[in-house]
Amino acid sequence: RSGRAAALRARMEERLLGARFRYLNQQLYTGSSRDAARLFRDDPAAFHLYHRGFERQVQRWPERPVQRIVRYLRRRPASLVVADFGCGDCTLAASVKNQVHCFDLVPLSPRVTVCDMAKVPLAAEAVDVAVFCLALMGTNLQEILAEANRVLKLGGTLLVAEVASRFEDTRAFLRAMTQLGFKTVSKDLSSSYFYVLEFTKTGPARPGPAPGLRLRPCLYKRR
Repeated sequence: RSGRAAALRARMEERLLGARFRYLNQQLYTGSSRDAARLFRDDPAAFHLYHRGFERQVQRWPERPVQRIVRYLRRRPASLVVADFGCGDCTLAASVKNQVHCFDLVPLSPRVTVCDMAKVPLAAEAVDVAVFCLALMGTNLQEILAEANRVLKLGGTLLVAEVASRFEDTRAFLRAMTQLGFKTVSKDLSSSYFYVLEFTKTGPARPGPAPGLRLRPCLYKRR
């Protein structure tokens, strides 16, 4: 009987974890990066819970997007300086020889600098590569990507790996990126789980709205 009670309790905890993860996930996608920074500053434990739920979702995928970015960087010079926006547990930094600036809302690792993704503590044109690996959240996408443009050197690389179902109009998204000062170098849309987009910085972001810069919220269903 104690075994059955333990199994029931584990199932209840699992369901609770799932519900809390979905709630937090919705907050992240339907608020701004400032709201997210405030949410986790007030409740750091929520971020750990979110990250656990997120990990469980990605484990079901045939490949982890971060591994694609690791492979990309290993083919490039180790002297390139990288900014990892929404770095999570710093898997990227731990897997490459490059200097990686790790930014996120809560320090899951001592390497993380805690900040709002629209305001990172880096000088202008300080990095060669900016990375968003499943990290383009928040309603102020344009502000966040303009910040990536600010810290990137001219001719620098922006890598975006994002959940495939979030793109309602990939072409419009890529067009909007040109307005933000980025030219598309390559796009891999072959996976039904995630897309990988590579851009190069051609100049500063142009002012004014970029209407095609829309991604659907990534809302996970109850299982």
